[in-house]
Amino acid sequence: MKKLFLNMMLYAFLMVFCLELIVRLFHLTKDYPVRYVDEFGVEKWVPNQKGFAVTGIRRQNFSEYRINNSGYNSYREFSPTQDQVEIALVGDSFIEGFHQHYANSIGKKIENRLKDVDVYEYGYAGYDLADQLHMINIYKNTFDLIDYVVLGLKFENDLTRGTYTVLQDRMKLETPLYKILRQSKLLVYLQNIGAFDSSKRLLFKITSLNKKYNSTSKNISEEALHQQYIQNFESLVSNYGFDKSRFTLLLDSAHTPQVFLNYLDKNGFKYLDFSPPLTASKTSTNLIYDMHWNNHGRTLIAKLIADSIANNLEK
Repeated sequence: MKKLFLNMMLYAFLMVFCLELIVRLFHLTKDYPVRYVDEFGVEKWVPNQKGFAVTGIRRQNFSEYRINNSGYNSYREFSPTQDQVEIALVGDSFIEGFHQHYANSIGKKIENRLKDVDVYEYGYAGYDLADQLHMINIYKNTFDLIDYVVLGLKFENDLTRGTYTVLQDRMKLETPLYKILRQSKLLVYLQNIGAFDSSKRLLFKITSLNKKYNSTSKNISEEALHQQYIQNFESLVSNYGFDKSRFTLLLDSAHTPQVFLNYLDKNGFKYLDFSPPLTASKTSTNLIYDMHWNNHGRTLIAKLIADSIANNLEK
């Protein structure tokens, strides 16, 4: 009986080892770069990391990322000067670009369309407008040297707060336990394909039994919510600044309420609307099984930004 048990343990270990080897050998799951909060309270990636981002359980999308010295995924380092024309792209995972090889990013596509222009990509998954404006304000000396700043904005989830604090939910991914578990590519792969979803739902139900719920939640109308988001926008602009001569919002008008677009027009905030070119495209602009832009979508975004900057340079 003891021998049978030992053989079962040995076979189980060998099976797990082989599966781990297969997942690693064929890059079936993504690498996780390490994140941190710097001495200025800016959340970003630990500098000088490299790895591969994978989308889909059968590696539908596979791309390499490179974290530069500033803590952002980019093919270049950030060193703005008074003499060079520079553009900063600031935003969330769409700007971060883990879904595209770092040497074929939106920034690189813009540089290919403009002569003697450097593009810096300050993209980080989860950044909302509070993260963006706080970061720009903290690194004011750097951004004062940058000629054009484009900020990605999703109205429905980027204006939920009117001031910046470090979001602990994102930093939970850097706890010692999570770091240890991420060392196993097999565990990461199983998590990505939903193998643990049932267990997590059961655990949530069990832990929820000890929580007391009350009816204090308020039903907020859509109009009131829009007004709250606009107030948050005003608060962020007031707290951290917004240079209307250099800053431009990048948004999708199809998912932005008209009341906010009217507010931007009335108060002189410039914005680029990427809804028309992406909607008009006869070719898919998103990845399969993922909402992020594919190579074609990124090309259209780059063209929109480059054309706008080119018009400003001509003036």
